[in-house]
Amino acid sequence: MADTQVDEKQAAAAERHAARLARRIDSFAKEHGGAEGQVAYIGQKGARIVLVGEDGGWGDLVAPSHAVAMSAVEKAGITVHEDFDGEFAAKVKTGPYEWSRMAGIQLGGPKNS
Repeated sequence: MADTQVDEKQAAAAERHAARLARRIDSFAKEHGGAEGQVAYIGQKGARIVLVGEDGGWGDLVAPSHAVAMSAVEKAGITVHEDFDGEFAAKVKTGPYEWSRMAGIQLGGPKNS
């Protein structure tokens, strides 16, 4: 009996988390003229939902599990890609901040301290 109650509580918590993530995905999509995503397993931390807007803006969210992430993107109704490559990756627009933050140190850019 106790195991059933714990399982039901965990399922309800996962459903609430997926609903919160879906609202954030919807908000991102509205702000960027639509969105597509990709879900990647990141180990014990869960899963990363990478979002790319129609305008090239991008962002990400972290879900506590792959199942919660998949539930969230399904609720949001966005297209989900298997991989972050090809035409999907080419939609991302980066600016000076991203270049200095992600690659600047390796390419001789300013140090981010």
